[in-house]
Amino acid sequence: MELRHLRYFVAVVEEQSFTKAAEKLFIAQPPLSRQIQNLESELGIQLFERGSRPLQTTPAGQFFYQHAVKLLSNAEEVKSMTKRIGLVERSITMGFVGSLLFGLLPRIIYLYRQQHPHLNIQLVEMSTRDQIQALKEGRIDVGFGRLRISDPAVHRILLREERLMVAAHSSHPIAQHIEGIYLADIVDEDLFCYPNTAKPNFSTQITTLFSEHGLEPRNIKEVREIQLALGLVAAGEGICIIPESANTIRFPHLNYVPLLDEAAKSPIFLTIRNMDETENIRSLFDCIYQVYDLEAIKYDRALF
Repeated sequence: MELRHLRYFVAVVEEQSFTKAAEKLFIAQPPLSRQIQNLESELGIQLFERGSRPLQTTPAGQFFYQHAVKLLSNAEEVKSMTKRIGLVERSITMGFVGSLLFGLLPRIIYLYRQQHPHLNIQLVEMSTRDQIQALKEGRIDVGFGRLRISDPAVHRILLREERLMVAAHSSHPIAQHIEGIYLADIVDEDLFCYPNTAKPNFSTQITTLFSEHGLEPRNIKEVREIQLALGLVAAGEGICIIPESANTIRFPHLNYVPLLDEAAKSPIFLTIRNMDETENIRSLFDCIYQVYDLEAIKYDRALF
């Protein structure tokens, strides 16, 4: 006995006619009659009073009808609940470093939500280093970061490289270099770096950049976050190096000047677990590339 047999039987009972039931079920009458006969044979009882007009059930048929309706109702509830649970379980958790919110990440996430309205998307701010551990422990599915941290358990994809800029007070001589300035020109300045969390971090990236150019900043002060660093710069306390996208942060008398050194770039990486090529991950890449296309940003689609 299958659910379809119950549906056939219930339709005949409710329509009180094989002809009308066949029309309701969009099948021919002879096959419907055979299905009911097979059901009676399997049960070993007669379900309908033969020759009655309109068609009537036997007492056993009425009992069977009541329970058939309940079974079909339960089956639909199970089907509906399973679908809803499936939608809830379709989720993706993304780790990200805060500075990326000043760039294209919000647009990428918004587009991803619009294209996948039934996907449960969770965002968690964490450092690039913490993202690696969270990926390995299954606490996140994707990480957006800026540091080159290698681990055999994860796969790191370079999305793009973002130019770096120097933030300075409008009265500072550096602010007059509208066309740009070099690292060697700021090595003796009071330099605010962020964050002051466990290394490696963006502060590490900046000091490494100086080292790669044979330079060592003399006056580095580490602070908690980018907004604090720029607030201190706006107060005339020093300068700060930031990703280009963060120049949307505005304070009175705060100017931004490009860094002209060729290597003065901050990479943006997407990191996933090795061999994790789920449909959710692939569609996320599609959204990233759609936004990059709109912004005319070059990328290598062959990377994923």
